[in-house]
Amino acid sequence: MPKMKSHKGAQKRIGVTGGGKAVRVKSWRGHHLELKSSRRTRRYAGKAIVTGESLDQVRRLLPYLGA
Repeated sequence: MPKMKSHKGAQKRIGVTGGGKAVRVKSWRGHHLELKSSRRTRRYAGKAIVTGESLDQVRRLLPYLGA
């Protein structure tokens, strides 16, 4: 049986914490930040934990992540 392949697009975007939770970068942080309010850009800062149905999808895309 061959090894399963990881989804390369998901692999570049999703990581794992020391405790084993999947983390992702929040969206809308890419560009055109000068026309977004500072309140809005602060909301997009940092990382987010992947939960619920999305976590099931991540486990399917990245079988060796360990999340």
